[in-house]
Amino acid sequence: NQTSGTELVLLGLTRDPFLQSLLFIVFLIIYLIILLGNMVIMMVIRTDFHLHSPMYFFLFHLALVDICYATAVVPKMLVNFLVKGSITIAVNACMTQMFFIFLSAGCEVFMLSVMAYDRYVAICNPLKYQEAMSKHFCYQLVGSAWAMGLLYSVLNTIPVLNIKFCGHTEIKHFSCELPPLLSAACSGTFLSKLILLFSAVIFGSSSFLLTLISYIYIIATVLKIQSAEGRHKAFSTCSSHFIVVGLLYITALFQYTKPKSVSSSILDQVLSTQYSILTPMLNPIIYSLKNKDMKTALGRILKKLQFA
Repeated sequence: NQTSGTELVLLGLTRDPFLQSLLFIVFLIIYLIILLGNMVIMMVIRTDFHLHSPMYFFLFHLALVDICYATAVVPKMLVNFLVKGSITIAVNACMTQMFFIFLSAGCEVFMLSVMAYDRYVAICNPLKYQEAMSKHFCYQLVGSAWAMGLLYSVLNTIPVLNIKFCGHTEIKHFSCELPPLLSAACSGTFLSKLILLFSAVIFGSSSFLLTLISYIYIIATVLKIQSAEGRHKAFSTCSSHFIVVGLLYITALFQYTKPKSVSSSILDQVLSTQYSILTPMLNPIIYSLKNKDMKTALGRILKKLQFA
């Protein structure tokens, strides 16, 4: 099946009908878990006044970003699993999907940096916490995270609009992420590759450094605590966030900065599945299972519903 210059072909994860049906069920379940898990977190934080604090305000927005991230990728993926022949997507639709992938990814890494800074203030300067993390400042931090995500997305999307696609253009991926899109283009990719590399390094490393510096101060402060119980309590408030940061940064940074010699379509898709689908699914599970306040608040809400 030939396509025009206005259509692209997504090769997807597999063309085997049985595997397509199986993967449709698997990713549908994953997507429902993402939606349900993150919406429950948002609902619990919004309705329980015990969680009306900066930490949970940021967690609320992280859950929102995770829903946006997964929704940018998974619904189209599910539709493609039901298609028997070639999977085509209009270039404009592909660009739109890529824009929202970049927006969600950029916002997520900076939201995690904001959450790390919040934990730094809470542990290292607890007496000044309420003053430092005022409601207005929290709104500014969340707005900055969304703004950085938007900037990252715009920087990488605009140059791609000038890329040429010729005839039967196949993308060896299940979504319109930029690296496989650039590999499939005919010409005009140099500027996009340059901007992608520099923006991934600058945005990724800056958000990672902010997170790393916060954790260096946190660890140094916690180690000075005399009691083992005090150290455990301080570390427990950061462990969930630390796990999430590790899951996202390791896979995403490797995906966008790895040399071409170690690149393959299978590896690219595995890494992409990890940070764009599995991480949004694991975030609410990690934060719910390892967070005593969240479990207590959820228990209170369920008890109210039971006696309602």
